[in-house]
Amino acid sequence: MNLDILQEPFQLTQAQIEFYKQNAFIKIKEVLPPEVLEHINTIISTKVEELNTQDIPLEERDTYGKAFLQIFNLWTQDEEIKEILFSKRLAQLASDLMQVDGVRMYHDQALFKEGGGGITPWHADQYYWPLSSDKSITLWMPLQAVPSEMGPLEFSAGSQHILTGRELSISDESETKIGEKLRLTDCPTVSEPFDIGEVSFHSGWIFHRAGANTTDQTRKVMTVIYMDKDMTLKKPENDGQVNDWETWCPGVEIGSVIDSHLNPVLFTR
Repeated sequence: MNLDILQEPFQLTQAQIEFYKQNAFIKIKEVLPPEVLEHINTIISTKVEELNTQDIPLEERDTYGKAFLQIFNLWTQDEEIKEILFSKRLAQLASDLMQVDGVRMYHDQALFKEGGGGITPWHADQYYWPLSSDKSITLWMPLQAVPSEMGPLEFSAGSQHILTGRELSISDESETKIGEKLRLTDCPTVSEPFDIGEVSFHSGWIFHRAGANTTDQTRKVMTVIYMDKDMTLKKPENDGQVNDWETWCPGVEIGSVIDSHLNPVLFTR
């Protein structure tokens, strides 16, 4: 399979850049051809099956456990996956949307929502990240089409400015409290299927969720979290940020650029 397209530029329009700036998320169609995505699906699915250690039945798990199977930093496990996730095409999109000079890897994660899997509650990712600015962005790359019944990602457009719920981890409480707050705001919830080859990007501080997977098929998604290449480490504010410091930024000192061996630069102008 020729994966050269992963290194080729993808030109955004100024309207797309402005949309992201206002709403803190964007969906982009036809970023990858179906045949390339099918190849990526095979490689990543095989590795996820190999590395998955979840053996608790779905019905016995808590809300977080029912939301998805979660496996981190596949790029460190397989050279072909590394080539895919180090794609200049995808990293350039992240850089262009954030309007920065380049981006680093924070970490990747496979998020596989099993058939019958539950909701992913309302949350903001950056609750978990000891990052000193809002220049972080997550690529959400489905490995197949995601119809509404499989639980596509939903966004509360423009909610990056809402302060309520920032102290909440992903939980039943975050689903309830953040959901109640968002219903009282003028931030519309955008919940749409994803076509094959369509991806989304969202800011670390936007509120988002996903519905349940009511099908009998696994919803397979690969994510990459990018940060400004000049991002510095802030003093952690909760246990999740302490864990992320130790796990994804090993050896980096508070106030320093996050440039550990796990945080290579993936794109620079």
